[in-house]
Amino acid sequence: MTILLPNPGGGVRAHEPRTEPLGFTAGVPLTSRTVFSAAHVVADPYADTTPDSPAAVDWDATLAFRRHLWSHGLGVAEAMDTAQRGMGLDWAGAAELIRRSAAEAKSVGGAIACGVGTDQLTGPATLGAVRAAYEEQLALVESTGAQAILMASRALAAAATSPDDYVELYSHLLRQASEPVILHWLGPMFDPALEGYWGSSDLDAATSVFLDVIAAHPDKVDGIKVSLLDARREVELRRRLPQGVRCYTGDDFNYPELIAGDEAGFSHALLGIFDPLGPLAAEAVRVLDTGDTPGFRKLLDPTVELSRHLFQAPTRFYKTGVVLLAWLAGHQSHFTMVGGLQSARSLPHLARAYELADGLGLFPDPALAEARMKSLLTVHGVPQ
Repeated sequence: MTILLPNPGGGVRAHEPRTEPLGFTAGVPLTSRTVFSAAHVVADPYADTTPDSPAAVDWDATLAFRRHLWSHGLGVAEAMDTAQRGMGLDWAGAAELIRRSAAEAKSVGGAIACGVGTDQLTGPATLGAVRAAYEEQLALVESTGAQAILMASRALAAAATSPDDYVELYSHLLRQASEPVILHWLGPMFDPALEGYWGSSDLDAATSVFLDVIAAHPDKVDGIKVSLLDARREVELRRRLPQGVRCYTGDDFNYPELIAGDEAGFSHALLGIFDPLGPLAAEAVRVLDTGDTPGFRKLLDPTVELSRHLFQAPTRFYKTGVVLLAWLAGHQSHFTMVGGLQSARSLPHLARAYELADGLGLFPDPALAEARMKSLLTVHGVPQ
């Protein structure tokens, strides 16, 4: 059996789907690295919504996917960019997601960290309003017992006039936090509104400000999550962190080498690509737990082509490919996204994502994935 996939610019190519999955199963907890998967949300396909409506979420399917990740030993990074935070999921929806996921994590013993931002603000905001918004969200996350991730704020990027504004605000939040938090530096490739974060578009200058904040409050920073898609910069930053502060890679282009590390250290992980790669990624880290770095790289290196495809520019639309793969893998019954974001990638892009994922053996039921992909292609006029 073959499936005809569209080529960019016209024409089709034949792909022969694999017949057997790799079949990774749940295993012992991960020990050598702390690994979070930033998880997507499942939309309610029966809701009568528009792209401007509040998100309608299928809570049962959304929580079931998180149980899938926990079963493989991964932590869940909740209400982050992968969950369409600020791209279809508003603060009211994110707050409900945090409450529900944190309760589910307690019930199954799963690790969870949740995003704290300022997305309840609309329009221009003062620094005081930004601080109050952060405080409100931090209080909610801490009330659930989840670890807090202080996310980059569009409102802060717009309101700040100097690096000192960032230092003052983050210092205040770190003093207020009851437990150590993860600081998240999200680059403008993921969100153009974050250009110039930490007070400068010069990444060297921004890095110095970022490190100053951490150095002043090392007891309140569990780690940093860096999403700049620059492996060299992450390694340099990692080596400058205070003792005990972890680096969680958010580099969806270079994660195998960063997690494997070098003689001077390694990165933990908080990655959107570990949503579709969850079972395979967990298996790779278990191999690394035994000290077998080549075995780890042998499993994880082949996934980079898929990740770079999903996260290609405009990178912020990577969620569309992530949700496509969740549907093809049987984790949800439809390919619908909050905010209508299923339309954000082209058919050839989605077809290539299917082809790469199938080659990696990511689909638990390859026949189901083939049938669903054929149905999507047929609807878009590609005969099978």
